[in-house]
Amino acid sequence: LLTYKQCGIWKNSINLFGYALRVTKNNFVAHNNLGTALSAEGRIEEAIYHYNKAILIQPDNADYIFNRGVAYEIFGQHQKAIDDYNETIRLKENYSEAYNNRGTIYGILGKYHLATEDFNKAILHKKDNAKAYNNRGLVYEKLGQYQKAIENYNEAIRLKENYSDAYINRGFTFSKIGQYQRAMADYNKAIMYKPDNANAYSNRAVAFLKYGNNRLGCLDAKKACELGYCKTLESARNKKFCP
Repeated sequence: LLTYKQCGIWKNSINLFGYALRVTKNNFVAHNNLGTALSAEGRIEEAIYHYNKAILIQPDNADYIFNRGVAYEIFGQHQKAIDDYNETIRLKENYSEAYNNRGTIYGILGKYHLATEDFNKAILHKKDNAKAYNNRGLVYEKLGQYQKAIENYNEAIRLKENYSDAYINRGFTFSKIGQYQRAMADYNKAIMYKPDNANAYSNRAVAFLKYGNNRLGCLDAKKACELGYCKTLESARNKKFCP
């Protein structure tokens, strides 16, 4: 009976770490882990509350501050996220993911020079950081430096063969320079590795429609809409390409 009762606590991570907090004091590990579990469930404000508690007990823990930064970033509070990534890097200079995440925010804000610097540092401190290569490729693509973008996507894919988003991004860059067959091949790969990737179906739909293949273009646009992205289908219907 006691074993059965205890098993109920292990139902999920939120219950487990919540129980740990109820039976212990100043448990910074449980606060941090509960924050991570809540964040994974989309309960960002609650996650931040528990990260705050963990940081209050252990103010020099770079991982906890980084995790709170991630939560702020998801919540759209970019400056607070940057502040946490700054502090993470101050505490741990070689924290590759903090540079990568800060660079991502700088990219969103259009601060491409700062973004590139951060991706360079992320790669310097972790040579196999595929995400940093992919993100640096995105910045180069925004700057119109398409060959550099492709080179970075190539490296991201070399490091992580099933990197669906990197295939999408490289495909998009190929399409910008008129290499539509290579773009299509990349969208196919993206879908092969991640069949629920709405962006891949959307981009492939656009490519099919450009080729004049409305049937396959509309099928992909509808699939993208089923997966949550309907703008391509709406646009195609407005242009009378799709029923």
